[in-house]
Amino acid sequence: MKKQTSESVDAKNDDMRPEYDFANMDDGVRGKYYDAYHAGHTVKIHQADGTTVVQHFTLDEDAVVLAPDVREYFPDSEAVNNALRTLIALVPHKHEKISETQ
Repeated sequence: MKKQTSESVDAKNDDMRPEYDFANMDDGVRGKYYDAYHAGHTVKIHQADGTTVVQHFTLDEDAVVLAPDVREYFPDSEAVNNALRTLIALVPHKHEKISETQ
């Protein structure tokens, strides 16, 4: 695969509007939308017949969101569950849940 040169990348960005300049990415705020994401979101679907369907989506109560660096190692729920089962097998008292205060 041929690596793109900076000239070819710059040529693609010639039509980029000035307000979309991402040169100074230090202005970003980590976790800015975290609470809103976990609160859920509403989607309005406007049907061709003029009706509107409103759906509200939230995360399941037991949903776990993986950090991006962890997602690299666990591409799906099966991989996560297998890894956690391996850790559970290492706990001396399998039947006792690990307390949240630890």
